[in-house]
Amino acid sequence: MRIFILLFILLLYPTTPITQEKLPEIKIKELKEKVVEVKGMEEFLFAIGHKESGNRYFIVNRYGYMGRYQFGQSTLKTLKIKVTKKAFLNSPDLQEYAMQQNLLYNKKKLQKYIDEFDGRIIHGILVTESGLLAAAHLGGAGSVRKWFRNGKIRKDGNGVKITTYMQRFSGYKLYL
Repeated sequence: MRIFILLFILLLYPTTPITQEKLPEIKIKELKEKVVEVKGMEEFLFAIGHKESGNRYFIVNRYGYMGRYQFGQSTLKTLKIKVTKKAFLNSPDLQEYAMQQNLLYNKKKLQKYIDEFDGRIIHGILVTESGLLAAAHLGGAGSVRKWFRNGKIRKDGNGVKITTYMQRFSGYKLYL
């Protein structure tokens, strides 16, 4: 019975034989451009926040440095941010504002070095704006200027060198 149904369907709907034609060869032009990943301000802040505190806003280290970016009271005072420890720790927005102000402050202090040496290798290290600003965040703009003048490398209380920050945070586009 099935055979009859199949024959009936074939009689009603004749098929044409399938022929295999060779399809034209499609040539795909390979792009050999190197894709460059642009790391911007958000990536910079995430990376430095991660290094400083694991991106935790409510942390204080053994030296009293606070928040996501580990600010000390003296830096906050320099930035004219008068706030209690509790208020600072409870305000992620204030911490982000403080970081922006700190970057602008340090950029102003280091602008002549950025203008003159960005993209050059000094004391064996590639100098970039983001690397210098990260180093200044760690050890102050004065320690970065001393490094340019005499190669002296300042370390923080944990033994981290400013040159480590210069290298680790090099190459970000900050647009400050």
